Amino acid sequence: MSDNPSEADVSRGAKAVIVVPDLGGAAVRDSEARLDEATGLAEAIGIVVVERLYFRVRSAKAATLLGSGQVEAIAAAVAESGAELLIVDAAITPIQQRNLETATKAKVIDRTGLILEIFGERAATSEGRLQVELAHLDYQAGRLVRSWTHLERQRGGFGFLGGPGETQIEADRRLIRDRIAKLKRELDQVARTRGLHRARRQKAPWPVIALVGYTNAGKSTLFNRLTNASVMAENLLFATLDPTMREIALPGFDKAIISDTVGFISDLPTQLVAAFRATLEEVLSADLIIHVRDIAHPDSDAQREDVEQVLAEIGLVSGPGEGGAPRIEAWNKVDLLPADQRERVEAEAARKEEVVPISALTGEGVDRLLLAAAERLRAGSKLRRLTLPAGDGEALAWLHANGEVVEQQHNGMETELQVRISDENWSRFQSLQRAL
Repeated sequence: MSDNPSEADVSRGAKAVIVVPDLGGAAVRDSEARLDEATGLAEAIGIVVVERLYFRVRSAKAATLLGSGQVEAIAAAVAESGAELLIVDAAITPIQQRNLETATKAKVIDRTGLILEIFGERAATSEGRLQVELAHLDYQAGRLVRSWTHLERQRGGFGFLGGPGETQIEADRRLIRDRIAKLKRELDQVARTRGLHRARRQKAPWPVIALVGYTNAGKSTLFNRLTNASVMAENLLFATLDPTMREIALPGFDKAIISDTVGFISDLPTQLVAAFRATLEEVLSADLIIHVRDIAHPDSDAQREDVEQVLAEIGLVSGPGEGGAPRIEAWNKVDLLPADQRERVEAEAARKEEVVPISALTGEGVDRLLLAAAERLRAGSKLRRLTLPAGDGEALAWLHANGEVVEQQHNGMETELQVRISDENWSRFQSLQRAL
């Protein structure tokens, strides 16, 4: 392998050995599922996985993370397969990275670096690219610098997988600090603009629904089915990066706004949690959160905990019983379950008010999900009496669309109504009336 392979040669079609170390964390995960996820991350940017290794690590070594015998086994696998890359599915220190590269004669990247590389390739909007670059620079600030040619790029990966040797480290670090400061200023402006847009949406008479979930759980497939849109929805990790919002029809509502957000993942890099806070703030303004789960995945429960943990970490969403937006869990991919397992899943879902089993791919259960969403959005409605001018058909239609008109009587030039409507929709109605 060349000392300085080009980025294109390494990132697309490069052969890699995947190593998944079991460090004895609190979450119990299926070893094969972890290997599949790490493989999926690599394949998401065109890397060819030629060998997969899973090791239990009793005690993490400061120098290499793994034990000496395990490192020897990895070096042998790299040599036998002719791999150019070693991908370690864990966070490793710069020293561990350097020592593993020396021992295996392969370029080493860790889980954080790989996820950042995927995000760098997938970011489609100017905001997404700013966020990814900031996360990348923050990650690299404490590491030995490799290539900073990405500072002039408009999009694409960020140089983990190739580039010249380690030179001008201090100058590069100064460049990093300056660039980080500039990016933060630009993102502050983006956040202010997004806040203005959000404020305008909140004045509109339509509820906002946010889709959240583990990456590849089927959020974008559900989003496309609900909106007849064509958001990228492939069997790839992090197929969606930038948030997308569309109108949908919802029973009992004039319309609703639905937002498809970036997928979460276990051990999400802290740099990305911070960098994508602005993107995930769409969840903060939501009236309802639909948590899409891949119920056919062997680690579905652990994935649920990962999503909840990230939401808690970014401080955007509290529990539904703690003043947060109401939640619904959409148990997706029931079509992939064997018949006996599907019966058990559907029986369990039937006992839980907040759960709806669906298949976003086939459309099964989606109508029930929409009904459940409408019911949740109407929850807490109060009966209110009001009088409208007899000719105010627009206001009357809005009340029919966003509440339940229990009684309606015409009295000369006025219409007397009893309407069951939520506090939020009542406030929206009053805002609309004042705006007229």
